[in-house]
Amino acid sequence: MTLSTPDKNAQNKYILFFLLGWTLLNILQACTLGVHSDEAYYWVYSRFLDWGYFDHPPMVAVFIRIGDAIIHNEFGLRLMTIISSTLSIYVLWLIARKYMVNAWWFIVVVTGTLIFHIYGFSTTPDAPLLLFTILFYYFYQQYLDNDRWGIAAILGLVVACLLYSKYHGLLLVIFTLAANIGILKRRTFWLIPVIALGLFTPHLLWQVNHGYPSVNYHLFERSSETYDFAHTYLYFPGQLLMAGPLVGWFWFYYGLGRRSTDLFTRCLLVNSVGVYIFFLLNTAKGNVQPHWTLIGFVPLVLLVLIRLQQDTYPKWLFKLAIVNVALIIAFRLLLSAGLPFLKNANAFKSYYHFDEWSRQIKAKAGNHYIILEGGFQLPSKYNFYTNSLKGFDYDDVFYRRTQYDIWPIEDSLQHQKAYYLSPYPMALKADTLHTADGIWYGAWVNDVRTFQKIDIRTDNYKVRASPEQPLNFKLQLLNPGNSIADFKATPEQPVELRACFYKNDSLLHVITAQPDFNQITIPAHGQMNYTLKGQAPVTKGRYMLIFSIRTKPFPGGRNSRIVNFTVQ
Repeated sequence: MTLSTPDKNAQNKYILFFLLGWTLLNILQACTLGVHSDEAYYWVYSRFLDWGYFDHPPMVAVFIRIGDAIIHNEFGLRLMTIISSTLSIYVLWLIARKYMVNAWWFIVVVTGTLIFHIYGFSTTPDAPLLLFTILFYYFYQQYLDNDRWGIAAILGLVVACLLYSKYHGLLLVIFTLAANIGILKRRTFWLIPVIALGLFTPHLLWQVNHGYPSVNYHLFERSSETYDFAHTYLYFPGQLLMAGPLVGWFWFYYGLGRRSTDLFTRCLLVNSVGVYIFFLLNTAKGNVQPHWTLIGFVPLVLLVLIRLQQDTYPKWLFKLAIVNVALIIAFRLLLSAGLPFLKNANAFKSYYHFDEWSRQIKAKAGNHYIILEGGFQLPSKYNFYTNSLKGFDYDDVFYRRTQYDIWPIEDSLQHQKAYYLSPYPMALKADTLHTADGIWYGAWVNDVRTFQKIDIRTDNYKVRASPEQPLNFKLQLLNPGNSIADFKATPEQPVELRACFYKNDSLLHVITAQPDFNQITIPAHGQMNYTLKGQAPVTKGRYMLIFSIRTKPFPGGRNSRIVNFTVQ
């Protein structure tokens, strides 16, 4: 069975109305859903425009800064994503049109791909990544037909924008070269890496000047200590869901099940298969979120559309695809309506109530800073909804380091009065706050001292020892801040350097530095060596060792990478 193809004018009219409907749906979603935790975090990015950030390159910050400059609300934060999503789909149509793809199938397949809906309105690094991925394929398709310096220069610019969006963009470049290694023979090709590298150099210099935080995070701090098979088997249903809840399984079978017919479709096939295999292998070192494979869905959709035009397909497929689209759109409308069962679901409750929560906390804290531990999410939401930078994320040893460890917010907090918040009862005399997010506990800290920016490094990140063996950790303490780090302790403000040994998120053993640690001062942008002495845990087994600086009343920051420590 094949679906009849309308004439060219009719196809263009259908696509135009489709793009209009797509844009309106994304506007509705953007205006009715509260800001997501990640979006709020990237909004704070946009308050500190820079060439790089701890987690990601800076393109998402530029997207948000533009829209937020027009209007400060959820719609403004998502404005550039809405525009780029519509533009992306139009360019995707221009690519597919060269293969005489049917407009109806284009609309049904694209609208039925769930991951495209997510980045139709959500502003995260994947939103610009989607735009520049599709632009890359568009100009690469032209470059294959026309070996011109101008197209090569544009490709160089697009590659730079890919890398400034998300580091995953490098996979697109690598797999495209793997699919067509002969392209290296073109003289014009070498203009592409020259322009891309030249434009990307400011970010590379940012990494160097900040001690390669993104490299350390993505390659070391984000990795799991042990392999969890659940990460691997849950990878597959996640990918099927992103492709479409009802038809995703068929798109993978159908789109990847036929050999390529030319250089461009070979590029699509290698990229799609390469991306899915790459992230499948990454499940060996930790959890892989389903949306990370976004750049694999663009070539998959194109391969599906091309094959639908060239081959037969089951009679039931189009009807099932329509139902798949209806299911996704119905869900989006229900999400916008804010039905109670969705508001209370863990996967979606981040979209609701936090504007009210922020107002309630600000009514208590006034213009003072607030400090929350254990994640960047809530401090960022507070910052967004109060349009301020008064929320600070205290990254304790149970949580990873974030961009809050680099921003100057911590410097502004020192020796200030701040309101310390926790969802759990405190040892301090605390207020009980009934908020839109449930019960919170808050207490005033009159003289804040934190050392979250201090980076502690050691010469060995895999250590073996016998039970109670004497240890001498040779540490390097780096102060990247603009002020002196003074570890002097007072009865009211003790300062401790600790080696914390964890197993299954339980703190089982602690080594505390001797009082000589409190005599150390480190100048701004300076460093100091220190030897921490103690004994290994008495119980055999594998531990996660983290070095932490603790000040009252906080639990202790995460000041180092994880050291894999084995007592044998």
